[in-house]
Amino acid sequence: MKDFIKNRIATLSKEIEEHNERYYSDSNPILSDFDFDKLLEELILLEKENPEFLLSDSPSQRVGGTITKEFITVNHRYPFLSLGNTYSEEELADFDERVRKGLGVDEVEYACELKYDGLAIGLRYQNGILTQGVTRGDGTQGDDVTFNARTIKNIPLRLKKGSWPNDFEIRGEVILPRSIFNNINKEKEELGEAPLANPRNAASGTMKMQDSAVVSSRKLSAYMYMLLGESIISTTHFESIDAARSWGFNIPDYTEKVQGLEGVKKFIQKWANDRFQLDFDIDGVVIKANLYDQQKVLGFTSKSPRWAIAYKFKAEQVETILQAITYQVGRTGAITPVANLDPVQLAGTVVKNASLHNADIIEKLDVRIGDSVYVEKGGEIIPKIIGVNLAKRSPSAALVQYITHCPECKTELQRGEEEAKHYCPNEYGCPPQIKGKIEHFVSRRAMNIDSLGGETINQLFESTLIQNIGDLYDLPNQKDKLIGLDRMAEKSVNNLIDGIEQSKNIPFERVLFAIGIRHVGETTAKKIANHFRNLDALLLATREQLLEVAEVGEVLADSLLNFFKDEKNLALINKLKSAGLCFELSEAQLAHRSEKLSGLTFVVSGVFSRSRDEIKSLIEQHGGKNTSSVSAKTSYLVAGENMGPEKLKKAEKLAVKIIDENELFRLMN
Repeated sequence: MKDFIKNRIATLSKEIEEHNERYYSDSNPILSDFDFDKLLEELILLEKENPEFLLSDSPSQRVGGTITKEFITVNHRYPFLSLGNTYSEEELADFDERVRKGLGVDEVEYACELKYDGLAIGLRYQNGILTQGVTRGDGTQGDDVTFNARTIKNIPLRLKKGSWPNDFEIRGEVILPRSIFNNINKEKEELGEAPLANPRNAASGTMKMQDSAVVSSRKLSAYMYMLLGESIISTTHFESIDAARSWGFNIPDYTEKVQGLEGVKKFIQKWANDRFQLDFDIDGVVIKANLYDQQKVLGFTSKSPRWAIAYKFKAEQVETILQAITYQVGRTGAITPVANLDPVQLAGTVVKNASLHNADIIEKLDVRIGDSVYVEKGGEIIPKIIGVNLAKRSPSAALVQYITHCPECKTELQRGEEEAKHYCPNEYGCPPQIKGKIEHFVSRRAMNIDSLGGETINQLFESTLIQNIGDLYDLPNQKDKLIGLDRMAEKSVNNLIDGIEQSKNIPFERVLFAIGIRHVGETTAKKIANHFRNLDALLLATREQLLEVAEVGEVLADSLLNFFKDEKNLALINKLKSAGLCFELSEAQLAHRSEKLSGLTFVVSGVFSRSRDEIKSLIEQHGGKNTSSVSAKTSYLVAGENMGPEKLKKAEKLAVKIIDENELFRLMN
């Protein structure tokens, strides 16, 4: 009986995956949804009753159900480099000339692909099994989204038979087809919920959902376009992805192999016209030198390959009427003017608002209420006004008078000499600033109190239970008041209190970022924390001492000094200290520190066995200082593969010592 069940599970798994491929990759289903669901139900039931036969690559795993509390950040084995962009045929011709000159040939064979507008992802396969899915992140590290990746029907969990390497990575883009996006929004409108903004953001947001069952229900697709690994299976990019297609990957048929610049232009012209017929969004075309040997010869800059470029289509543009200008207040007090427009269809979405950025932009555009304005989406995402149809302007249209007082708290606005924006200085009494600071404080990359969303924060603020970030730590003692609020049942309150208690374990550098000091971002907070090691030392730092920290300039140094001399801020920090938050590096962090590189300045350039950020962090842990450019004050240039040639040339000219990754580690040890 057990053998029969095992064989039946294997048969069902194979059959279901074949139908998945027909439906999602070939768009040629031969089975009704009802019959398909019956097969899947039988498989799930058999696996539930016989868990010893459940495999990680079973098609039942595509249904989801795994809850991911936190997405782990992992380093990429191969950096996700950016592509250089061009919008003109002239720049495209310059690229072709550079490539031909670098290779010493008259004509280059290119592989041309569509530039999908979604979420970049890298999938790792070991012995033919999907073992990891990681988002692009910042290029050197991304979030592990393996459970969610398994729910995407055209990502193979187990490869078909073929000559695939035992360990490789394939990269591509996760997208939400526009037809599915429109259906989701239709359902949301019927339920009275806010619609999703656009397919790209929806795909990205879906992949970061905690419940993989919800991810599965969204019916995402993955389009793959690049193989990476130690074993090269062919001599060209085009042949590699063609082989990957035979292994079960969704490699679009849109990719073409063309000869020279004229072939590239024909491909671009075709898709400039045909892109609107696709069921997904693209924002351009990617052009790559097809031969791997040629790619090696051309190499890389510090940020992008020299053998590839992205040709971006010009943003779609429409004309509509500017009805009004309203003003939004951010968490730092920055005022952002927003154009309220007659609704208009643009790049697949209805646009009602557009950013006007600041007073200077309004003056430069000379935009006026009632004007007929030209709107486009910058990068196909954010709507912006790019001009005015003066021929349609009313003679009575008046100049826009920028507001002088905060639209929320009526405090007079301020604007520094070198500031682009106006600011409301009432940071302790302006509601949007207070709520914005709290939202920033509880966000995932700060204190990670995920049970506190914007609506809950607004409710707690309006009920006067919280008026600043310090008040959050009083909430565990006010459980009765919390349960009395709308939509706050006992389970919700317990989750909230648990999240607040767990946030006390967040390390010093993230607490420093969470506090919301103006100009102190996530990376800068980490550098400051590593440099001073605890808050008390930071509070005593002079301007000169602050400027010694890598990436801390005069504006940031002044912002820190102004923040810490304010009595209200000091009182808030004391309250957070009393609550038990971490304001010093942990013993584990300090245990690996030394002064072995004290007084030495490093420039790190190229690709290494670990990320550049990790190497820079190690340098700082051992007392060294990182800078971005080579100068006479540079002690060492740490050179990796494909490092920037200009840095190398300058280092040789200035007689700066050049070392590799291993020599750096010997210095530290």
